[in-house]
Amino acid sequence: MVQLTRIYTRGGDRGKTSLGDGKRVPKHDPRVGAYGAVDETNSCIGLARLHTDGEPDAMLSRIQNDLFDVGADLCTPEKEAPEYPPLRVTDAQVERLEAEIDRMNADLAPLKSFVLPGGSPAGAYLHLARTVARRAERGITELAEAEQINAAALRYVNRLSDHLFVLARWVNDRGAADVLWVPGANRE
Repeated sequence: MVQLTRIYTRGGDRGKTSLGDGKRVPKHDPRVGAYGAVDETNSCIGLARLHTDGEPDAMLSRIQNDLFDVGADLCTPEKEAPEYPPLRVTDAQVERLEAEIDRMNADLAPLKSFVLPGGSPAGAYLHLARTVARRAERGITELAEAEQINAAALRYVNRLSDHLFVLARWVNDRGAADVLWVPGANRE
């Protein structure tokens, strides 16, 4: 378990930060950007949880913990035969998201249009989290073009945005309170 006794270290005062392997990189490094966007996604989920309870809240609680796993995974570069194997996201975490998506989606009517963010406070915040997860995914794919990453971490974030979309519909009265896009509704 991590123990934090001192919050500021002054180590980043010159624009650099340490990765999980101790390497110092600029704070604008693509790896830092990727796990930073994952952290932003987690924060958005925290806002959504202010408006959830029961099963949706339990799913989001697990996801928040998983997102720290994703961040830990991304902040530690891949290395052959490391002395201390880093925490890596697993396929089982991705599969759990898929099972939850399938279970929730079975309760939803098929969509007849695109969904606009809203419907309920929880739904709106889940849509916000979904869009930030998509940004995190773009950052991870950019990083993957330059460096090796754990493919399960990318799959997790990709599946997470789908999960958040379905969960937003599910908390919006199983889709009955969704706000649907009406193409051209405001054209003159």
